[in-house]
Amino acid sequence: MTTTETTPATTTATPPYAAEVPARVEWARHAPEVYKAMVRLDSAARKGLDPTLYELVKIRASQINRCAFCLDMHSKDALAAGESIERIVQLTAWEESRHFYTEKELAAIELTEAVTVLTDGFVPDEVYGRAAEWFDEAELSQLIAAITVINAWNRFGVTCRMAPGHYQPGQHR
Repeated sequence: MTTTETTPATTTATPPYAAEVPARVEWARHAPEVYKAMVRLDSAARKGLDPTLYELVKIRASQINRCAFCLDMHSKDALAAGESIERIVQLTAWEESRHFYTEKELAAIELTEAVTVLTDGFVPDEVYGRAAEWFDEAELSQLIAAITVINAWNRFGVTCRMAPGHYQPGQHR
């Protein structure tokens, strides 16, 4: 006696995604002079910094601040600049994935966390000292500026609930 097994037809359709939540306010449209000043500040802060390092710093601060819009933007910009998916993914666990980064990048990432979080109310001397070992004063000043600027962008993105997913690399904010 033979038996025949039948299985119901299965579909491979992707279930629908959750609805995108609209932004609370389009702050750049309503405060255009502030937006333009932020763009100028951002442009000035990146001068003299390695583009890959610059994007890693922006991604790490955005992870900490949970800014989905900035994570989308800077991950795409990093990939477009030649960064690897592996290093971007590992960035959230950089302390356990140190071997993916140079010592200079690690110093910048650690400084990014210290400036972004400020739980102790200051940047620890040892963190600043490690960064100062790898960056000359001009480059370190630019790095601090870049970290400060992305934190400001993150605050706009998180407060206004700017929606991720629409940014294309090279696009202006």
